[in-house]
Amino acid sequence: MKKTLLILGSFLILASCQNKTQTKTIAMNTETMTETATKETIYQFKVKDLNDKEFDFASLKGKKILIVNTASECGLTPQYKDLEAIYKKYNDKNFVIVGFPANNFGSQEPGTNKQIATFCQQNYGVTFPMMSKISVKGKDMSKVYEFLTQKSKNGLQDSEVEWNFQKYLINEKGELVKVLSPRVLPTDQEIVDWINS
Repeated sequence: MKKTLLILGSFLILASCQNKTQTKTIAMNTETMTETATKETIYQFKVKDLNDKEFDFASLKGKKILIVNTASECGLTPQYKDLEAIYKKYNDKNFVIVGFPANNFGSQEPGTNKQIATFCQQNYGVTFPMMSKISVKGKDMSKVYEFLTQKSKNGLQDSEVEWNFQKYLINEKGELVKVLSPRVLPTDQEIVDWINS
């Protein structure tokens, strides 16, 4: 009888351990699935360009993307020249720049979309995609910039747009990989190395 009880007790302990392991595995799988399901990419966004045409980020799959908030009346505005130069040099190597005019800093982008388009063309010959003017901070922040600045959405880091011409680097899978200060020039070796990597 004692032998039977001992065997039965061992069986119950073993069964209990197996159930805990299965429960733990199920919980871990559910957690992994939840993380995967909530991880976002830039490809989910559709925005309007300066000509009010829809621009779908999904059309950029497989390309490296540099996203930059721009302004026409900023001390850093001459960066348009470098942005255009690097775009022309590498746009046939799966690289694209997407500009977002924003008036969040010192009211340095007061113009309409049409005025911004004219300014960019006449002064810097900009050919990379330029989007409609948006907000890159505050309560009216665009959804694209919510993704770029919130770790819960981009999976990399929280950041704040410091000033005009802050740069966000997106890899070929649509994932944020680097945030660069407004003062880092578009032609900086770090960016060139990243494009060529």
